[in-house]
Amino acid sequence: MSFVSVEFILLLSITLTIYYLPPCRKWQPLILITASFVFYGYGKHYRPLLLGFCVLINFLAGYSCLASQNRRLRVSSALTGVACNLLTLASFKYGRELAQVLGSHNVSVGEVGSILGDLTLPIGLSFFTLQGISLVVDALRNKINRRFQGEETKGLLAHGTATALFTVFFPTLLSGPIMKGHEFMPQISAKYFRDIDWVQCVKGLILGYFLKMVIADNLKDQTFWMDYPYHLGFSSITLLTMLLGYSIQIFADFAGYSLIAIALARLLGYEVPVNFNFPYVSTTFSEFWRRWHIALSTWLRDYLYFPLGGNRKGSLRTYFNLFVVMILGGLWHGSTWNYVLWGVYHGTLLILERPFRDRLDDLRRPCFNLLKWVVVFSLVSFGWLFFKLTDFRHALSFVNALRTNTWIANDMQKIQWILVYCMPVGLYHLFYLARERSRALSIIAGDWLYALMLFAIICCSGNTSTFIYFQF
Repeated sequence: MSFVSVEFILLLSITLTIYYLPPCRKWQPLILITASFVFYGYGKHYRPLLLGFCVLINFLAGYSCLASQNRRLRVSSALTGVACNLLTLASFKYGRELAQVLGSHNVSVGEVGSILGDLTLPIGLSFFTLQGISLVVDALRNKINRRFQGEETKGLLAHGTATALFTVFFPTLLSGPIMKGHEFMPQISAKYFRDIDWVQCVKGLILGYFLKMVIADNLKDQTFWMDYPYHLGFSSITLLTMLLGYSIQIFADFAGYSLIAIALARLLGYEVPVNFNFPYVSTTFSEFWRRWHIALSTWLRDYLYFPLGGNRKGSLRTYFNLFVVMILGGLWHGSTWNYVLWGVYHGTLLILERPFRDRLDDLRRPCFNLLKWVVVFSLVSFGWLFFKLTDFRHALSFVNALRTNTWIANDMQKIQWILVYCMPVGLYHLFYLARERSRALSIIAGDWLYALMLFAIICCSGNTSTFIYFQF
């Protein structure tokens, strides 16, 4: 079920109505859990079984960490929980590739290999397995024990309900933002209709749906022509414009989803962390990763980069840790070589930048900031080519076409429409920079902009498509 479907609007309306009825207040977590299973299982009846299995893993491992005083038992429980989450993710996400590799080497994999080869990735699995790992690790670190309503954590039923709600919470279930156990658990309490911040919720929904339905869904019809073999017939300038369009499309698509998810969570009384903080104003690659997909970046930092040693063990170890984290971040998106290369690409950029980061930060004159922005935006946008063209050979073909197709006439119609739909996202980022210097601008122009976006949603939405990050 998608946020842009009629079925979802109906489910949300029913859920909100029941959720805020005074007699149902003590049952609010169970109402959300039920709605989340309906949301996830709509049209795919096997999905709730998988989701329930992940809830069970996280509950058993997390509760064992919280209830036991034996350090060895707590560590072994946490390792088991993390391993089960990773194995579940790997089986569905990389099982087919593993079966193909074994088959190509004439290794008999039998019935298990056949099953692995037939597995398809259930939507959202990459996100809620990372959440499950964070819950188990936070329980081991005693973060939940200290923060989640004191002695209630030790209650079997209370912890089971909290674990289930954290794992299946439908606003963030399919594509995040990825939450952490110690951030979400303390929020589980009775919610009241009067506490809803309607202004922020409505603004978040309008902006999110505008980015998705008006920007991303219209740009997809233009960036479609980047695929092989269509790109062979377009000029270099047209292909560069398409690459710009895809860079804006993937931002509008994913940021739009995140904004909708955050607004929906607020409607239900929960705060979900911001996932995008105007990433295309970045003037360094490290700044970009502090602004883009913040939930994944902070997850990788807290649960992978820091445990590896972070930057505390010398420069070489820091570079190694950065490189490993970015490669694993690429693998999280998918098992094919294009995602590995995307991780290597960004890891290399971060490593090359790091020795000069302080000097780059000191270059604050407008001309230097503009130059740094052009470099960062151009290289980041080029990297999205590995997301759009998942076959590495097709990506190479696109790069070759960029180099050789200078003689072909530009397709001005496609260039025009791409620039038209890119412009609002550019203005969105420029408005952010201007707002930082003049708060009055936000007050004067804000409401009019939301009215215009609502009008555009009604009149200018593209053909509905699934969110790009559903494939991860």
